[in-house]
Amino acid sequence: MVRRAGRGALHRYYRVEDGTHTDSLVDAFPDRLRSLVPCHRSAFTALRGWLARSRVPPAGRTGPRPPAADAATLLTTCPLGRCRAKGRRV
Repeated sequence: MVRRAGRGALHRYYRVEDGTHTDSLVDAFPDRLRSLVPCHRSAFTALRGWLARSRVPPAGRTGPRPPAADAATLLTTCPLGRCRAKGRRV
């Protein structure tokens, strides 16, 4: 729909591996799910920076679950620099 309207270049899609919109499930399945709240914070911080510097945001990406992160770390951090674009790490 966005592309058909000629606005595709303005759209980005970022996915968080193992992210859930139902954060209450994270406590029940900490080995399989992660909260999106830290990722929302990281994304809005990055967005402010892109806008302040008049930069184009990177293409849509997938943010992998950090392999060595424990449940407490996943509740407080979500580094965007570890995102993969089209299967490649960037």
